[in-house]
Formats: sequence, structure tokens, C-alpha cells
Amino acid sequence: MITGVNDRARTGGRSRRAAGAVVGRRARLRWVHLVLGGALLMPYWMLSVVLFGALNPNQPPARQLLLYVLSLFVSLPMAAVTALVPVVRGLEGSAARALCSAARPEDLATGPARSWAARRRTALWHVLHLLFGGVVAGMTLAGTPFAVVLLCGFSGTEEFVRMWQRHFPGWLATGPLLGLGVLLLILGTNAVCGALLARWAPALLGPTPEERVAAAERRATVLAQRNRLARELHDSVGHALSAVGIQASAAARVLRKDPDFAAEALAAIEETARSAVAELDAVLGLLREEDPGAAGPAGPTLSGLDDLLRQLGRAGVAVDAELAPGLSGLPPAVSREAYRIVQEGLTNVLRHAGPARAGLRVGLADGRLEIELTNPLGAARPSRPGGGRGLRGIGERVAALRGGSTAGPGEDGTTWRLAVWLPVTGGTT
Repeated sequence: MITGVNDRARTGGRSRRAAGAVVGRRARLRWVHLVLGGALLMPYWMLSVVLFGALNPNQPPARQLLLYVLSLFVSLPMAAVTALVPVVRGLEGSAARALCSAARPEDLATGPARSWAARRRTALWHVLHLLFGGVVAGMTLAGTPFAVVLLCGFSGTEEFVRMWQRHFPGWLATGPLLGLGVLLLILGTNAVCGALLARWAPALLGPTPEERVAAAERRATVLAQRNRLARELHDSVGHALSAVGIQASAAARVLRKDPDFAAEALAAIEETARSAVAELDAVLGLLREEDPGAAGPAGPTLSGLDDLLRQLGRAGVAVDAELAPGLSGLPPAVSREAYRIVQEGLTNVLRHAGPARAGLRVGLADGRLEIELTNPLGAARPSRPGGGRGLRGIGERVAALRGGSTAGPGEDGTTWRLAVWLPVTGGTT
């Protein structure tokens, strides 16, 4: 029990040390970020100081201090004007992402500002960064040596000691406390300014609503293309592998008893593999396109159904097909998707029902293409892990063409029925 308590205490101590290290590192990075802002402020401030003549040693100290402060506030609009350059947003975003610990990195824009709204927000951020940075940098450069002098009890010359004793009686005793207070003030100012910048960074340096919409559209396009390629690979290569597996198994069982059938099965395997390689090349061609969306639809259409039915017949699935005339005149996109739907439906028969007789009807009625596929339920084969993508792919194809589909046991409870309808946007020939 004592050992467990000690282990928890050590674990808690390590966690606190790790948390403290993270906080300390974040404070250091934010301090670097603010000092960088102070360094960026210096050219504007020095130019303003020169313009106001604040460097003239003949003017009273009070007037000179006032000109310094006025120069600071004049330099900020100058910095805001230069921040309207589009590339500034990318630079400020990179600095905030690396040093400011501002929320999530993806909340900050990485590219240049392409709209005036984004440029104005970047200019406001730039001004705040330079203002807070100038304050923290000035306090660090001037306040740190002053605090060290007070903490160390530096006596200096007799004139210096008399001056401090006159204005601050007992300063030698209270000096270390005052020095500690100055250091805490510097640290607190750094923490507050850094936290404010980190909080405002996503709002001022983040993508505009238009950029977010454009990014979402690009991501949707990429996801749609990936789903399309996944469906093509699943339907073409998956069908071929299923057919090859069934045919190879049948050939192995009758190799000695019926060599002619085995030779026919091996020939079918060769034909299926050759067809699968051709379709795989077509799908991989889409991946090699610099603009995948520009690539037109590839793959077989309903005109190739005879080859598909003959291939399934060799694998043991006899199909009673009823094909309407005029299918060759369907729009290519509809014909291609319809072929893949039929192919996936028949492949599911091969996978799950084994050698069986299936019924297929493909017809045209009322401006739409209707597909109906039925097969006996029988003794279903065990499903493989990760299955179920076929029907989902059919649903995605149907949805893309604004059609409809149903799949499930038939009314008699002895058959499985897949029904699909697709709108025909073009006429037939």
C-alpha cells in the first residue's frame, strides 16, 4: 500500500514537472515573439523620432519624453500601412504558430491575404504585435538591469546613495523587495500580452469565411475523388479476385477427374486477370492525373454485360438476363455506373451465395433505367472481415446520379433482391 502511494506521488511529481516545463517553454517562446515585435517596431519608431526631432539634446527632458511617446503612436499607423502587403499575413502566421502557442496550428492562415478584409485584420494584428512587443521589450531592456541593481543592493557612488536615500528612505532595506516587484511586473506583463495575442491570433490571422468555404470545397473534392477511386478498385479488382478465387478452387477440385473443365477454368482465370489488369491500369491512370477531376470516366459500360455474364457463368453463377434494347445509347456516365452496379450485385451473389442461378433485368421506362437482380438466399457463406462496402458503394453511385435503390430479402423470404433506378438524362439511339 505504501509502495502504491509512493508510486502515485512520484507519478504526480513527474506530471507536475512536465506541466511546469511546458508552461515555462510557452512563456519563453511568447517572450521571444514579443521581443521580435519590439525589434520590428524599432525602424518605425526611430523614423518617427527623427521626424519629430526628439533627438535634439537642447530641449527639456519632459518635452523629449513627450516626443518619444508621440513618436510611438505615430509609428503604429506606419506599421499598419506596411502590413497591408499580402505576404505579411503568412509571415505573421508562421511566427505566431511557432512562438505564440496560438490555439491549433490549422486555425492560422499560411498563405498571403487575398482580400481587403484579411489585410485589415492582419494590419490590426501587426499593430498589436508591435505595440505589445515594444512594451515588453522596453520593460525587459530597462527594467531588468534596474531590478538586478535593487536585488543586489548596489550602492554606487555616494551621490547616487544620497539621492536614493533622499527620495526613498530606507531603500537599501526595501531595494530587494522593489527589485523583485519589478521582475514580477515584467513577467506578468509578458504573460498577459502573450496570452492576449494567443487568444486574438485565430480571429485576426485565421482564414476568412471565403477561404474556409474554398478549403472545404477542395477537401470535399478530394474526398469525392478518393471515394470514387475506392469504388473503382473495389468493384473491378474485388470482382476479379472473387471470380479468380472461385474458378481456381473449382479447377483444383476437378483437376484429376475432369482435366478439360480445369483447363477451361484456368483459361477463364487468365481472361479475368487480364481484364482486371486493364481496369486497374485505368484506375491508376486517374491517380496519376495532376487534376484527377479533369479525367473523364473510365471503365466498361452496359455494352460489356455479355462478357461479364459469361465470366460469371464460368465461375458457377448462371444468370437469366433480360436486357432491354437500346442500352448502348445510354449516356456514358449512366451506362458506366449501371455496369458497376450490376457487376457488384453479381459479385455479391458469387461471394455470399456461391454457385447459384440469379435473375437480372435491365430495362428502360419513363425516362429512367431500372435494374433488378435476384438470387436465392440458400446457405450463405461466411462474410469476410471488413465486408459490406459493396452495397455502400452502390448507394454512393446511385446517390451521385440522383437515383434510388433498395436491397434486402424478397417478399417470399427465399430470395435476395437488389433494385436500382437511375434517371436517364440523355436519349437513346
